[in-house]
Amino acid sequence: MSSLIAAIDQGTTSTRCMLFSESSVVSTAQKEHRQVFPRAGWVEHDAIEIWRRTEEVFAER
Repeated sequence: MSSLIAAIDQGTTSTRCMLFSESSVVSTAQKEHRQVFPRAGWVEHDAIEIWRRTEEVFAER
């Protein structure tokens, strides 16, 4: 039985999960999240939305 590794990539516009075997990418999942611009030059994210996206992409992978 081979081992698998899951990696979470939290970016500015989305959350992604990639599942790797020793030699290849087994699967990927990605979900976008909202960006909030409260004033010029600022960007904010909803931490709960990011957490939910992380749970969703992990479940999909």
